[in-house]
Amino acid sequence: MQYLTAVIIGLPMLSALAGQLLGAILDRQVARLSIFLLGLTTLLAALNLWHSVTTGTTEQLALADDWGILLFDPLSALMLFVVALISLIVHIYSKRYMAEESGYVRFFVLLDLMTTTLLAMVAAGDLITLLITWHLVGVLLYLLLGQDTRSHTAYRYAFWTLFTYRFGDLPLVLAAALLYNAFGTWSLPEIFAAILANPAQHTVFGFPLPYVVAALVALAAFARSAQFLLHTWLPYTMSGPTPVSALMHAGIVNAGGFLVNRFAPVFVHSDGVLHWMFVVGLVTAIVGSVLMLAQHDIKKSLGYSTMGQMGFMIMECGVGAFSLAIYHLIAHGVFKGTLFLGSGSIINQARTDDGVPKKDLYTFVVDRKPAPQRRPWLLMAAFTLVVPAVILFFAHYFVEQNFFEKQGAIILLFFGWMTGAQLMFATHHMQTENVFRQFALILVSFTVVVIGYTFIAHAFELFLYPDPAFRAQIHAAAGIDLNLFTILASVIAVVIVMGWLLTYYTEIKRPRARNWSRQIRHKLYGVISREFYVGAVYNEIARKLINGADKLNAILRWR
Repeated sequence: MQYLTAVIIGLPMLSALAGQLLGAILDRQVARLSIFLLGLTTLLAALNLWHSVTTGTTEQLALADDWGILLFDPLSALMLFVVALISLIVHIYSKRYMAEESGYVRFFVLLDLMTTTLLAMVAAGDLITLLITWHLVGVLLYLLLGQDTRSHTAYRYAFWTLFTYRFGDLPLVLAAALLYNAFGTWSLPEIFAAILANPAQHTVFGFPLPYVVAALVALAAFARSAQFLLHTWLPYTMSGPTPVSALMHAGIVNAGGFLVNRFAPVFVHSDGVLHWMFVVGLVTAIVGSVLMLAQHDIKKSLGYSTMGQMGFMIMECGVGAFSLAIYHLIAHGVFKGTLFLGSGSIINQARTDDGVPKKDLYTFVVDRKPAPQRRPWLLMAAFTLVVPAVILFFAHYFVEQNFFEKQGAIILLFFGWMTGAQLMFATHHMQTENVFRQFALILVSFTVVVIGYTFIAHAFELFLYPDPAFRAQIHAAAGIDLNLFTILASVIAVVIVMGWLLTYYTEIKRPRARNWSRQIRHKLYGVISREFYVGAVYNEIARKLINGADKLNAILRWR
């Protein structure tokens, strides 16, 4: 099957070469050729994935002794299919969407090259191939985002994306150099085997090599997946073609989660880095979700939504749920790609009619007017706190009984509990003729989602990491001292409950308190609407650097 992997990567490259060499002859037919070859690629990738699911084998094809290696394992087989499928959808959409744009043939050539590079990256079995493809993804994305060469905005933010990606490439290059210097090989399987056999064999400035490499890989993943303070390129790249935005948000920005999973044998020996990743991911998830709610532009809102989801993905890696991050990556890719491809139609419809019926749901969500007949608040509070916890507990208990022995799993359950409680609590204001039917539907929907999510996540873990001992190592590396964990969990729970009680106090018991709470919200919204001033700080730093460079040029008489 390693030869099939090479064919899967080669077909989009063949399409790109045909488009470049025969573009003048084929003209608009280059899109049909590209879609046909990519459709064949997707079918072969599906066959490749099926073989991996049924056999679970790991093979590799090497062009040389320890470089140019294509790896066939569960992770690469799954990612090959995901990349091929999403790219095929984008190709089909682009056939008509780009019909009136200049550079039609060039766009499909670049799209095919991007697909080839992504496929080679997820199948890379050595550091050289991984570094080359990792770098080329940034270059090709820059060219695709700047497809409209007449747009200054598109060029500006395409360049900013390239700059951020280059910043994220440096840690990965340094990590590759350290690994090669320590083990004398570029082959990832050989490096991982040596690390698992003796993780304390090599050090860097007194620190264990796996710890340093994991920190560098995490930095590379942060830049590629738009984590907080490295996120500013993501929401501003909307001047590029919509198909490129769909491919970027559905596949390219998810590369951070893939990279962490590829280096999983390194992360099991670097627990401190995983804790750091959890904090960064948590902050990114909160900031991205908050900024998403404050946007008036639908594409920019989707951009910050992606940032928030990437934060959740990195956070999942931080708690040891590596396979869950891959599932999140795939689900988010399909969902967000669909939203971007349909955003143009939604914007066009919203210009004439927002399409929102002026009924009870609209009144509650938009006008913030609760229903005249409310259910008892305390009863609803108890109901919404207890029921999600019970559903989550039993759903995970029946799938894996020792699930609750893992700290990372408890953290994820905690977030699931908050989400479920928030959903149920928000609906108790809504007016309905039959309260019991309303909550029965909510409970059934929530239960189905939780059970499906639990079984799929467990299946992904068994498929990607079939060795139970290695799975245990991952979760152990993400754990902290039990007493400290208990204290932190208790503090967070108290803070959340106090927040709910404060909301109850200001909104229901003491309506007069709404004035000062509204003032606080307005001030907070002012900070959020300015995106926490991160972009302004970066612009000021850039301005000072440019002014400093001009003064230095004048002093040295270089101009």
